[in-house]
Amino acid sequence: MKIWIKRFFDILFPRICINCGKVLSISEDAFCVGCMLGISRTYFHLNPLENDMVKRFYSLLPIEKATAWMFYSPEAYHSRFIHHLKYNNRPDIAETAGRIMAAEIRESGFFDGIDLLVPVPLTPKRKRHRGYNQSEYIANGINSITSIPLNNKVLRRKHFQKSQTHLNYFERQENVRNAFELIDAEAIRGKHVMLVDDIVTHGTTATECGKELMKAGDVKISVISLGFTK
Repeated sequence: MKIWIKRFFDILFPRICINCGKVLSISEDAFCVGCMLGISRTYFHLNPLENDMVKRFYSLLPIEKATAWMFYSPEAYHSRFIHHLKYNNRPDIAETAGRIMAAEIRESGFFDGIDLLVPVPLTPKRKRHRGYNQSEYIANGINSITSIPLNNKVLRRKHFQKSQTHLNYFERQENVRNAFELIDAEAIRGKHVMLVDDIVTHGTTATECGKELMKAGDVKISVISLGFTK
């Protein structure tokens, strides 16, 4: 009966792939089969203590473990959904992608020991302009699968100069220097916190967030993102 009800609603309100826009079949969820197979997974969660993403934080931030769901390239066809969730007013895509990512990596034990999800914050002005913080919605998706609590009141972003997208490593460092502020140390002291971001490129944003979190004392930090730029 549930299948027939689902088919009925699919006829009335066709579901489409969040990446390419193709109408989904009844057996497909969020992504069509072609896009789901085309996503280049990192599989970092299978070796969370020693992978290319962890190495990116060497000498920057002492993290416990890190993973990203996919290798990201802004020009890649199968990265379209990242652009949609960031710039096309589609917070639902961020939450859906977070849910799918968490479901795929949960059985590896990657989330074991994590006490709290902390999304990378936006400035209030930036959040009003976009309408939402995509990292919060990614974290919501992870929470729906893992039940790990989410706290978006731990960190505050004090300023936003410009997008990191077209900046080199040193420009990115300067762009986010002292951009974040710890506002609730008690919420994370003694906890293993997982920072949630959309894309990790050089790791500068997550590093600045992590430095602030560590000011609480007795804090372990790990990082997860949807995309990782080679």
